[in-house]
Amino acid sequence: MILDLSGDAKEYGHQALRAFEAAGGDQLVQQAEAKPADRERLVEPVLAELGAWELDPRTDADGLEAAAALCRSAGYWAAPYPVAERLAAPTDLDVDGLLVIGGRRPAGPVVGLGSRWAAVTLDGARSTVTGQGPAGPAFVAELQLAEVDTAGAGDVALGLTLPCWTLLGMLDRAIELTIAHISLRKQFGQTLSSFQGVQFQLTDAEVERSGVDILAKYALWSIATGSPDALHDALALRMAALEAAEIVFRVCHQLHGAVGFCDETTLSWLSRYSQPLRRLPLGLSATRDELTRRAGTAGLRGLFA
Repeated sequence: MILDLSGDAKEYGHQALRAFEAAGGDQLVQQAEAKPADRERLVEPVLAELGAWELDPRTDADGLEAAAALCRSAGYWAAPYPVAERLAAPTDLDVDGLLVIGGRRPAGPVVGLGSRWAAVTLDGARSTVTGQGPAGPAFVAELQLAEVDTAGAGDVALGLTLPCWTLLGMLDRAIELTIAHISLRKQFGQTLSSFQGVQFQLTDAEVERSGVDILAKYALWSIATGSPDALHDALALRMAALEAAEIVFRVCHQLHGAVGFCDETTLSWLSRYSQPLRRLPLGLSATRDELTRRAGTAGLRGLFA
């Protein structure tokens, strides 16, 4: 077991970072929020240029790693487009992407997009999205569904794992921004980074982020090898990513102070657009309950044990 991405996948991720930056970087999400109907026009050309839709994350291990690296880069820039959900599209339905749904009011970040969507529950029941309700925050809308079949069990692990890579990219950026902030901001004649309490807080956040990094790679390996525990591993990854997001964003907001909640600060945009990833299809408590129900008394194996 090699818990790292290949050199080609890492380079692809770096190229994606540069491509998103060249296309507008932090301005992309701000422009999309102002005009949601433009979000596809803003991001789709970048993804097409990167060859994103030529990746095969379902049957090719290299394609799976490249897809994960792309999702992480998209998260770093809070790209206003459901990259992970598009990459998780099932191959046996005539759709462009896949949304994992849960709860009584399924929803997804589909506002302003012309794509065709499939949806799958954690139990594998598949539907097609036939319509959507009023637009909510962060491009999320409730979904109107038409049942298709119950053959989607194999879709769920991938559909849960790739969005966690997007969230991981957001955590990368949040910590990077906070390090830059505390290295410049001074209090009592010293930079904030020189205070031991600040160092302890940031260390706690980085430990959480780096833990998700390793677990995300393990979940990829589990999917790529066809492990029977792939869904358990994906749920465990999601639980760890949600726990980490709570800590990382709390620490980063605290260390930024009030300015961290202002639209002039990139952290504010990252935090706001991390919410759909953290709440859909299930929040932390519901994800923990689902994992407990499925893993039962047997528990988890591998790195999650």
